[in-house]
Amino acid sequence: MPQRETHKQRSNVYAEHMSRDYPHNGEHSLYHGQSRNYKPKDVEGRSSTDDRRANKNRHEMRSVSQKLPPYQGNATPSSMFTESSVYHSEGEQQQHRQALYNLRYILTTRGLCQITEVFLNLIMVICAGVPYSNNGGYRDLASLGGIYYYHFGGAGAFTGADAERVKQLDQQFHQIKKPPYVMLMACGGAFLAYACAMLALGVFRVPYRWPPVLLVEALLNILISLSYIVLLVFYFLELKDVYSNTVCIEREEMYKSKGHKGFECQVNGADIAGGLFGVLGVCVFIFGSVVAVRAFRSVRKLKKQQASEEANF
Repeated sequence: MPQRETHKQRSNVYAEHMSRDYPHNGEHSLYHGQSRNYKPKDVEGRSSTDDRRANKNRHEMRSVSQKLPPYQGNATPSSMFTESSVYHSEGEQQQHRQALYNLRYILTTRGLCQITEVFLNLIMVICAGVPYSNNGGYRDLASLGGIYYYHFGGAGAFTGADAERVKQLDQQFHQIKKPPYVMLMACGGAFLAYACAMLALGVFRVPYRWPPVLLVEALLNILISLSYIVLLVFYFLELKDVYSNTVCIEREEMYKSKGHKGFECQVNGADIAGGLFGVLGVCVFIFGSVVAVRAFRSVRKLKKQQASEEANF
């Protein structure tokens, strides 16, 4: 009994002490006691409202993601930049492959034939340009006297009136021989430009897009082959007239009188080379026309196959 009374006194003293220091202790103890096994109604309502709001937000986000393109629905800016850079690099690689594919045309039969046409006409122009640009003409260095007469004088030198006559004959002969070389350079340059144009069209695959270009090329090649024949005939006829002229004969005799060689009135190596390359040009252009016709047939057949496949698809 004395112990129970002592315990009650201690509990009363502790209760008075807590009520004095913490006046809201009662409310706190009440709430603390109820919070263990009690859920307020407003808390339950708030949680249900939050659940409905979260479901609504998820539904809106799903609908927005469906409306956006695939790369915008769930892609970050870094991933979009990476994809754009990848597309850019793929485009450059495709252009590079297309350029290499176009250059492969040079190794085809038509490409090699057209390159041969270019070089043949270029060599023809060079063969005609060398004698055209060679003015020649006698240089009367012996008349200067001294060391010039020692090196360039003697029995092989023209002096006085003979030197003036040789200079005059050289100038006249150079004017006479110009027309055939000008004709050959003009025709060779025109055929060279045509061959370069056809080669460029082939590299850019224009005949594949417009096959009638191949028929036009074949027709022009035949006409150029015939033009080569006419050109070579007039070229050698003009050279024959030049070398049979009295000016050329007199010039040759004067140079022979002094023991000089290389001034004969006959065709030289450049003239013969120009004629030979002209004959090769005739053969190459005829072969080019045949190849163009074959290419036209191949392209037409390929396009028909593609059209039938597309129709069946």
